[in-house]
Amino acid sequence: MKMEIMDGALFKKALKGAAGLLEKNKEEINSLNVFPVPDGDTGTNMSLTIKSAVKQGISVEDDDAYMIALAASQGSLMGARGNSGVILSQLFRGFASGIKGEKNIDVGILAEGLKQAADTAYKAVMKPTEGTILTVARECGEFATSISRKEKDIIVFLKKVIDHGNEVLARTPDMLPVLKQAGVVDAGGQGYMYVLLGAYNALAGIEDFHEEVEEEKIVDFKHIHREPIDTDDIEYGYCTEFMVNTKYNDIDKFREELSIDADSLLVVGGEGIIKVHIHTNNPGLVLEKGLALGELSDIKIDNMRYQHEEILLKDELAEVRNNKEINREESKEYSFVSVSIGKGIEDIFKGLSVDHIVSGGQTMNPSTEDILKAVESTSGKNVFILPNNKNIILAAEQVKELSDRNIIVLPTKTIPEGIGALLGFDENKSVEENTKDMLETMSYVKTGQVTYAVRDTELNGQKISKDDIIGLSNGDIAVSGKMINSVAEDLIHKMMNEDISIITIFYGNNIEEDMATELATSLEEKYSDVDIEIIFGGQPLYYYIFSLE
Repeated sequence: MKMEIMDGALFKKALKGAAGLLEKNKEEINSLNVFPVPDGDTGTNMSLTIKSAVKQGISVEDDDAYMIALAASQGSLMGARGNSGVILSQLFRGFASGIKGEKNIDVGILAEGLKQAADTAYKAVMKPTEGTILTVARECGEFATSISRKEKDIIVFLKKVIDHGNEVLARTPDMLPVLKQAGVVDAGGQGYMYVLLGAYNALAGIEDFHEEVEEEKIVDFKHIHREPIDTDDIEYGYCTEFMVNTKYNDIDKFREELSIDADSLLVVGGEGIIKVHIHTNNPGLVLEKGLALGELSDIKIDNMRYQHEEILLKDELAEVRNNKEINREESKEYSFVSVSIGKGIEDIFKGLSVDHIVSGGQTMNPSTEDILKAVESTSGKNVFILPNNKNIILAAEQVKELSDRNIIVLPTKTIPEGIGALLGFDENKSVEENTKDMLETMSYVKTGQVTYAVRDTELNGQKISKDDIIGLSNGDIAVSGKMINSVAEDLIHKMMNEDISIITIFYGNNIEEDMATELATSLEEKYSDVDIEIIFGGQPLYYYIFSLE
């Protein structure tokens, strides 16, 4: 089948194919995470981002390819999650720019779109790293341009670009030593290749994801009437979903164990997989019960009280944006938006005068739109955003383009850094002074985290087996072992220096207070001149988060 022109209808088909194949392979992409921690979410973030793009793209009524690309670009920006999702949104943005004004797409226009996609994505990243999705996209764009004058068949052209892209992807471990050490290719680059392959498959008639993507509906919030609901009436606040890879077959017994203090429970299983949906006030405990049976995947935790408030807020924002006579009242000088997960940690941020908590963090990166809505709900002239996760910083940065507020994104990569930054704030100082002071105070904080390995690996000379307990110091694996508290003590020992005077222990949902107290007592015996504090953080997946100051 020869195709020299791709009209809007075919372009929509390509978008659906791209999203469908990415969704189908998201777990494979997640598994390419360099560190074997339980929050590898590149595939999930890219899939959620492209779904947002497709929803907006296919909502365009006419068959103008540029208008479809522009809508998809806007959808991807609002739905961007994590660094990989933000980069993907910039690829969509650049592609739309590259085909600007074109109702139909030929090979030359497609090549220009792919090239500008990569150029735009590079510009969006402050310090581009070779051996990543950026390299793969750039090489695809350059190769596409080089063959566009000779090849006129879009199907043949795309196949050649994909073959070249896969060759580049295979070389990413040679460009980035950490990939070679972990024995993986770049996860984002792999995701990008699935996007191109999915589009190709759809156009070539190889694979059709039409029905799967069509299930995503466009909802017009302006025309939905909702009765007011008091969030206090929601008995179980966290909608928790996950899958367990296990040989365990007693589904009824597992369902019965989960049914204590929960509702809306659905547990189904078969062929080595158990899928769980549950409303609970203790998602960490539920995840721990799942972990006892096997490896978890597709973890999703939503705060339903917060979601309800978000729905009402979406109504209000739509009204604000569509009625110029309604103006937001900026009633104070400063507001704060912080990303956080875990009841205890959320309470700490609220106690430090954070106006709005965005639920998210490990395994559940909020979208640009989530953060934007939080910003718009505040009343400060200047809004500080604390991402508290390195994979959320880029999504937070995108909010600057979408809001008329003066937004300052502090590059906090961990919860302790976010808390440290807030302790440096003084409402009597200027924005510039506060930004400087908050960056300084967060720099004094060292972060440690204790979790478990999801696969066998070897990093920095350490052989790590699946299910080993691992300790991370400022993002790098520092220690590993079999016992949680032993690994925790080894991690603290590695992180300690003569300047440390305070250690704060945030223990997660799957750690009993007695166990955390036992750890604190042992540390007090070793470091008698250091103040040690225990706080219930309530975070899932990470047994402990340490703040050393």
